[in-house]
Amino acid sequence: MGRMRRAMVSLILLASFSLVAAFSTPALEVGEKAPDFELDSTKGGKLKLSSLKGKNVLINFYVLDFSPT
Repeated sequence: MGRMRRAMVSLILLASFSLVAAFSTPALEVGEKAPDFELDSTKGGKLKLSSLKGKNVLINFYVLDFSPT
């Protein structure tokens, strides 16, 4: 039952994020600037994309894997 529940929660989250992304944020074209956003820093505090202006920035999106190991 635990595995099925995790799969269902993952599916619901994926659908939710997909709907939000599809209806709230227009797609960017190549060469357009990324919208400013703020995230928690790994060193504590907050980090804003605009604070990195003029520096090279790599944004890495990854999937959390909820499968058992």
